[in-house]
Amino acid sequence: MIARLCTQGIRALGFEGTENEALLFFDAIVKWTIFAAGLAAMLGLAAALSGCGTAPLERGGSLASYDNMAVSDGTLTKSLIKVSKQDVLAAKTVRIVPTAFSAAASQVEFTDEQRRLVSNTVDRALCVGLSDRFQVVGLAEPADLTVQAVVTHAGPTNELAAGTSKVASVIPAFFSLGFPVPVPRLPVGLGSLSVEAEARGPGSDQKAAMIWGRGADSITSKPKVSKAGDAYDLASAFGDDFSNLLVTGESPLGKAPALPSLQKVATSLGGAPKYPACEAFGRGPGVAGMVSGGVLGLPPEWSDKGARQ
Repeated sequence: MIARLCTQGIRALGFEGTENEALLFFDAIVKWTIFAAGLAAMLGLAAALSGCGTAPLERGGSLASYDNMAVSDGTLTKSLIKVSKQDVLAAKTVRIVPTAFSAAASQVEFTDEQRRLVSNTVDRALCVGLSDRFQVVGLAEPADLTVQAVVTHAGPTNELAAGTSKVASVIPAFFSLGFPVPVPRLPVGLGSLSVEAEARGPGSDQKAAMIWGRGADSITSKPKVSKAGDAYDLASAFGDDFSNLLVTGESPLGKAPALPSLQKVATSLGGAPKYPACEAFGRGPGVAGMVSGGVLGLPPEWSDKGARQ
């Protein structure tokens, strides 16, 4: 009876062959599924032991002051922050100075294109996040706050390890007849990013500052076959955190994530930003980028066109 049910199930999938051949094919699928589950378990254990990249809280010397900064850490993110809540909540307009790499961070093995892409991703995420409360204006226009970020450290992604992780995540699902089998990313060659940023008032006095560091991890980070793959994703995470600090006047770390605003959802799908000033940073790759990078693991520089030329 069991043999007949197995044979019928295999033939329903389009297999043509004898009953013995169908049983052999079914046996192979079972063995591969068991193998996939074991692989997932081993990778999960490895991830738990050493599953995060390292991102130091570097000081790049770009902040007006490093005094009185307080520790504010999340589950994956380390940071030091300072904010004058009353001042940032009173501000209505903001402008964004393009993000730069510090001299030390510029030594990382990124191409010029990859550095520009990571920097612009910080700016785009800042612009979209700040648009939730502020009016974002052009750099030549007056504003209540001027924001600038500097990348102080970037750890490259190991492209071979990222590609291997992507293949390892596909094979178990294939041999489990399409059912999702969670496979953690290999906990080697993970990238990282450290950034410092501040918001200054019209008199150049510091209203808020953040030193931020985070490494890619084996569970939540999607592998992309590019040295800048993890730094690209982490650039968006930083932009979200710093813009949230200015929008609320409070640290966003250590709190449950809030639902994104409608304008954030629209821009994540490649739509137009809320304010024309944000067009300077180009539009996100949208669904095409989600498929290219998130599903296929292709380099972000293939789908993200970067800043407007």
